[in-house]
Amino acid sequence: MKFGQVPTEEAAGTILAHSVALPSGRLRKGQVLGLADITALAAAGHDHVTVARLEPGDLGEDAAAAHLARALAGDGVRLSNAATGRVNIFAQDAGIAQIDAARVNAFNAVNPMITVATVPPFHRVDAGTMVATVKIIAYSVPQADVDAAALAGQRALRALTPRYASATLIETRTDADPADKGRAALQGRLDRLHVALDDRVIVDHDTAPLARAIAAAEGEVVFILTASATSDADDVGPAAVRAAGGNVSQFGMPVDPGNLLFLGQVDGKPVIGLPGCARSPALNGADWVMERVICGVDLTPADFAAMGVGGLLKEIPTRPQPRGDIEGKS
Repeated sequence: MKFGQVPTEEAAGTILAHSVALPSGRLRKGQVLGLADITALAAAGHDHVTVARLEPGDLGEDAAAAHLARALAGDGVRLSNAATGRVNIFAQDAGIAQIDAARVNAFNAVNPMITVATVPPFHRVDAGTMVATVKIIAYSVPQADVDAAALAGQRALRALTPRYASATLIETRTDADPADKGRAALQGRLDRLHVALDDRVIVDHDTAPLARAIAAAEGEVVFILTASATSDADDVGPAAVRAAGGNVSQFGMPVDPGNLLFLGQVDGKPVIGLPGCARSPALNGADWVMERVICGVDLTPADFAAMGVGGLLKEIPTRPQPRGDIEGKS
């Protein structure tokens, strides 16, 4: 592509680089100049104009953006029309965004004029949430670079939808029944993913009754919210999962708030032991786990370990041991 000033009478068929105000109206940047535009520019005293001129092997910004967006798009997303070198990519339904970071990085490394910006991996989305935007910065880019970027970013962007449709929450009590706060918070989280919550289940805070409730749970995903925080992999919640015939694959996570979460399974059903902070609707580690589990992501210990970068979600100065300066140490 050639860019720069040319005599106005030679500018027909080029792309106007900067908007120009005329008595008859404004010529907008990005417009392909026709003979009538040339006449109007000359009549207004513009003897030169700044334009972009495509060369053999170049692809215009809109055509390039549309082609690249189609290459990036995997399941669960839809594309906008191309305009001013941009195509937006949206989730079709509620779920989470799945971003192949390595492919996105390779895509963006081909040519600095070819870009895609995305939401973070596993970002929760609703129908119509923007997942990414493809932008061609110049008025055209070489077709060869478009082809290379399309190959590098093939199907890098997807939106995963919920695999499960129902859930059971089992709450434990030490004396009085738990308040409604925890159930209400979970209900709100599940509603966003269109997952139905079963009737309330409350049992004593002991391994045997909790194990029976886990085994009897009808929901496709089982949540446990204990009256007392889970403090060890052999505490009541994890022990009850094993007593019900299941296993615990993870206890604890490097996300704060949300450290005291555990994950397991019983008879193929995911079981998530919620930390106490899940009683609040505020973002915490349980959101990251439940959204991925419900959308069919199999979480490994390596996945949990990787959550630590970016896992400090907020400061809570009212906690008994706040994260600020403690006895002169930070």
